[in-house]
Amino acid sequence: MNVIQKSNAMGAQSMTSLEIAQVTGKMHKDVMKAIRNMEPAWLKVNGRNFALVDYKDAKGELRPCYSLSKTECLYIATKFNDEARAKLVIRWQQLEQERLVQQGVRRLLVTEQDVMHEAEQIIGRTLVSFNQNADGCITASNIAEALGMEVKDLNSFLTDKKVQKWQRGQYRLTPEYEGLGLAQDRLFIYYSKDGKQKERTYLVWTTKGAEMIDKMIFENRF
Repeated sequence: MNVIQKSNAMGAQSMTSLEIAQVTGKMHKDVMKAIRNMEPAWLKVNGRNFALVDYKDAKGELRPCYSLSKTECLYIATKFNDEARAKLVIRWQQLEQERLVQQGVRRLLVTEQDVMHEAEQIIGRTLVSFNQNADGCITASNIAEALGMEVKDLNSFLTDKKVQKWQRGQYRLTPEYEGLGLAQDRLFIYYSKDGKQKERTYLVWTTKGAEMIDKMIFENRF
């Protein structure tokens, strides 16, 4: 099944619900359901519905799917799990880089500095979009410092209390504490020694999460 990908006259890109499903590994019907469930809130705030378009299925029959802008797409992704959301953010980054290459046919970037500047802007926009939910959150290091602790001791304490667990090189909330508004993911982009761009996410704590930790530490001490 071919994924529909469009750009308007201004160069703004869109992604269909088909590609969202493909990128995140979800069933298309589940992605469509998630979009429909979140559409009323979007309509209330933005005054417009998500765009519906048609595609041809394997039988050649027309089927509906959604075509979303980057902002709309990342709004829908707030309901996805961490891995699916990260895959979608990285896919958008790739699309924007591809768009720059296409623009390069019409407008040559004359210096290496120009290219780097464009790339840094893309990365910056990606970080801002992904990290919106993490605005105002604080790191474990900040919480540990306020409590007069070493961050490694705080992480060990939270792990012992089954608040978080070490998984694939980072701390993640345990199922019991997920979905309670205690923490968010923050995206960090860096470069390896050989110049390759890499991405990783790490846990940051909301005010509610920090207050819970402070209470747990106090009760443990007394």
